[in-house]
Amino acid sequence: MPRVSTDQLAARRQEILDGARTCFARHGYEGATVRRLEQSTGLSRGAIFHYFRDKDALFLALAEQDAERMADVVAADGLVQVMRNLLTDPVDERSWLGTRLEVSRRLRTEPEFRERWSAHSAALTRATRARLERQARAGAVRDDVPVAVLAQYLELVMEGLVSHLAMGLSADDLGPVLDLVEAAVRR
Repeated sequence: MPRVSTDQLAARRQEILDGARTCFARHGYEGATVRRLEQSTGLSRGAIFHYFRDKDALFLALAEQDAERMADVVAADGLVQVMRNLLTDPVDERSWLGTRLEVSRRLRTEPEFRERWSAHSAALTRATRARLERQARAGAVRDDVPVAVLAQYLELVMEGLVSHLAMGLSADDLGPVLDLVEAAVRR
């Protein structure tokens, strides 16, 4: 029997995550049935659940991956850039928005999920604060407001943007709003 390489295993796992992202974005967590996950990934339930213990583990892995991608953008370009990406990326099953909305809903309704998710949420907050601290040392952000407050402000704006997009409201005129948000934290 031929051996499957680590790269092939990683590629298959990513294929499952990509298909699951589409399924969760289209149908939500509850509507993402095993049958729909099979259709979306093009794989059998056995193949899917060989890589992930259950649907919850699959969703958490997807949300973790998106949180890591967002933290990478924050570290390089800031939280406002994550928000800009939400505006410029099509709001479809490939964007972060679908996963982010399901995370928000589950945080509100599922204490067990909230507990498991707290470490990932903290990672995004740490990335935001670390970037703001680097910018503060460079004299690029306001020095009359503590970095922790600036980070919390940006996180609240992000949540507001996510809510705005979730309601299906127009995002066409939000670029200048994000310019204002960015200017509010800069020196």
